[in-house]
Amino acid sequence: QVQLVESGGGLVQAGGSLRLSCAAIGNILSINSMGWYRQTPGERRELVATITSGTSTNYTDSVKGRFTISRDNDKNTVYLRMNSLKPEDTAVYYCNARVTIPLGTFRELWGQGTLVTVSS
Repeated sequence: QVQLVESGGGLVQAGGSLRLSCAAIGNILSINSMGWYRQTPGERRELVATITSGTSTNYTDSVKGRFTISRDNDKNTVYLRMNSLKPEDTAVYYCNARVTIPLGTFRELWGQGTLVTVSS
């Protein structure tokens, strides 16, 4: 069984920082892109940042210059460093990964979600 395990959410004051981590575990042959999405009640899940296997990155405009996505391929782990947090960054953050498992099967995985709350 393959899955994503997230950690690192919590409560922080505006202007503060947090780092989210997400590890892909299980029998995985390769990981293509990894990324972070977020969702608030009543809203659609939105992309925050993605990183390819070649470490090309993409960010939604609202987090550019504040958030940094990175990955450790040896650990099958993706990170999201969030600086200068704002109350509008409050959301449940979900990790995403597109992986290849044995027999060449492609899977898209989602983490369980971790709550980030930014107080004003």
